[in-house]
Amino acid sequence: MTYEIVGTPLPVVTCTLQAGEKMITESGAMCWMSPNMLMETSTNGGIGKAFGRMFSGESMFQNIYTAQGGQGIIAFASSFPGSIIPFNISPGNSIVVQKKGFLAAEAGVQLSVFFQQRIGAGFFGGEGFIMQKLSGQGMAFAEIDGSVVEYTLQPGQQIIVDTGYLAAMTETCQISIQRIQGVKNVLFGGEGLFNTVVTGPGKVYLQSMPVSSLAQSIIPYIPSKG
Repeated sequence: MTYEIVGTPLPVVTCTLQAGEKMITESGAMCWMSPNMLMETSTNGGIGKAFGRMFSGESMFQNIYTAQGGQGIIAFASSFPGSIIPFNISPGNSIVVQKKGFLAAEAGVQLSVFFQQRIGAGFFGGEGFIMQKLSGQGMAFAEIDGSVVEYTLQPGQQIIVDTGYLAAMTETCQISIQRIQGVKNVLFGGEGLFNTVVTGPGKVYLQSMPVSSLAQSIIPYIPSKG
């Protein structure tokens, strides 16, 4: 499989498959394909994995596309203005992405739910509690809200992230929460009660415009009914 990512601010990844090669995706991500691409809808791993994907924000069912009789093409589009990031998944090189961040992957990649080890990160860290883990073998594509900024953290090195801005990280990273200090900071700082702390070693992918932040920005400009 080869691929090309084009377009801004609504990118699309076009994948070229050889005969017999397969791609998996969530429902609604495919935007165009050649006539020889066969689609099958499946739980892809059984009902247990299907429920796990549901908890991580995806559909219980996945679409599997197979190139038949020769080379085929299939394209997957982002659902929000932003970026599509490719990840080369392999054993020991798993990636954890934000809820609903998975776009598509080769059939050798498994999608499962990823819970943070510290429950506090779930109750106070926003959407960071339930994420998606991409493991197995193959190329995978994730959609990022806005632009992406990458950091490589050394062992013990940390970065503090506002809720919603963590798009992805390597599985070697750890997440915890940090309470914002000071009453005035909490009441008037506009940053909420907690921040997310990511600790290395590993790579961190941050996004510049989470969907939740965009929604909050445009709410004041939506006319109210009256």
